[in-house]
Amino acid sequence: MGSAVEPAGLTTGDIQREIRDVARRHERRRRLAPRAALVGILAGLLAAAFRLTLAACDRGRDAFFRFAHTLPSPLGFSLAVGACGLAAGSALWLVRRFAPETAGSGIPHVKAVLHRLRGMKWRRVLLVKYASGTLGLGAGLALGREGPTVQMGGAVGQMVSRWLRSRARERNTLVAAGAGAGLAAAFNAPLAGVIFVLEELRRDFAPGALTAAFIASVSADVVARLLLGQQPVLRVAGSPVPPLASLPLFLVLGLVAGLLGVAFNRSLLASLRLFERASCWPLGLPAAGVGIGIGAIGWFAPQLLGGGGSLVETTLTAQGSLTLLFGFLLMRFVMTMLSYGTGTAGGIFAPLLVIGAQAGLLIGLLGHAVWAGAVGSPATFAVVGMGALFAAIVRAPLTGIVLILEMTENYQLMLPLLLACFSAYALADLLREEPIYEALLERDLLRASRTREEPDETLLLELKIEEDAPFDGRRVGELGLPPGCLLVTVHRGSHSEVPTRDTVLRSGDRIAAVVAPTAADAVVLLRHGAEKRGRPP
Repeated sequence: MGSAVEPAGLTTGDIQREIRDVARRHERRRRLAPRAALVGILAGLLAAAFRLTLAACDRGRDAFFRFAHTLPSPLGFSLAVGACGLAAGSALWLVRRFAPETAGSGIPHVKAVLHRLRGMKWRRVLLVKYASGTLGLGAGLALGREGPTVQMGGAVGQMVSRWLRSRARERNTLVAAGAGAGLAAAFNAPLAGVIFVLEELRRDFAPGALTAAFIASVSADVVARLLLGQQPVLRVAGSPVPPLASLPLFLVLGLVAGLLGVAFNRSLLASLRLFERASCWPLGLPAAGVGIGIGAIGWFAPQLLGGGGSLVETTLTAQGSLTLLFGFLLMRFVMTMLSYGTGTAGGIFAPLLVIGAQAGLLIGLLGHAVWAGAVGSPATFAVVGMGALFAAIVRAPLTGIVLILEMTENYQLMLPLLLACFSAYALADLLREEPIYEALLERDLLRASRTREEPDETLLLELKIEEDAPFDGRRVGELGLPPGCLLVTVHRGSHSEVPTRDTVLRSGDRIAAVVAPTAADAVVLLRHGAEKRGRPP
């Protein structure tokens, strides 16, 4: 008689361990769901409050400018630009004095936290990001509210994980879920929030991460809709489905967006390098100078100030001359570079959507003048231009497509969006332009290394060795890791081992390293060594 035979390579102990692992995973997901819902609710409340605060600031700024126009010209102009300069300078001072990690959009900081390259002090992130974002955007800087909302959502995830004493992995998942909830609430786009977490922040489609991001994003969106209404963030007049004959022009739009995205990324990094030279200036002076310039622009064209939501809605009506549209595009491009370069709290999502809409409308109007029968409505090119530029800059095409569809509720543009977004993505990738948030994260890490800035706590860094990366095929003893950095585990397939000096790393290995605060240089060294694109620092 035959006897029961275990599958080749498996023992009864292996099967029992696998069953226990599955049970533990199910238990973690069951415990994670209500925590993710709490994160989503709190992130939605915070995002709604921030959005209402900024709307009140916009109304207050417009009213102040109208009042200033009633005064004698020198006095009114001085009051207007002085108020903008004071608010912008105060925004930068708060960041520099209390929480440097809140500079800019904050999304690179969230990515660093998720990759365990940085810690997060949620109290100061919440307070400084909210205050600095309010002052900077209230001053009219060409920045968006979604970056601060994403970082504050991540801080909410950290806060809840601390309150409920979550494990390290659960804490990481809740931070990511909170960031996605912040994006969902900012744009009334829950699906975009989920995809942003999976495609950009974590780059991990693990079931636990997906579940937490989904629950948090939907919860945040429901809260935001209850408080702010269910209207789409951008209202687009109903337009017919674009004719198939217009697809070649949408391809051209994607290529133009790819080039514009490369120019955007390089200009943004150049602006940061420029303002870094003024980092020793006191009291937020660089931002104050930019705020004065922004105020001067607002004196003559107030619609150019702030995140640009009203400007996008005007663009989507396909109004205005080509010359005026091109002038506004250049002005907003320069204003965005200068505003972000100062280092105040503010994101780039909204500014890039403005620029993308204007570039798309330019292509649509030019195409309509040449081949009116094939173009249809030029406004559809403005909508598609937003998604294409997002894909080129952030290099997250799925997030860009879903975000635009949810923001505008214009689902008949799916095919043009797919064509333009992926052509923009492909061209930016062909030109070897690094995604903006990866470039910003790399810049922050290198800057911390040069300035000997130490992280707040000991880090546990997990990385995957890519094929042909500098560490691929090298012994651990040859990596040149500094004192305070220790490789503790190498995961290879289903096996794990504690490495020795003679352990050879291979592509596909997942390594875990402990990095002490005194060995901050090792963070950059490990990232460059594990990634194919990296170069030795």
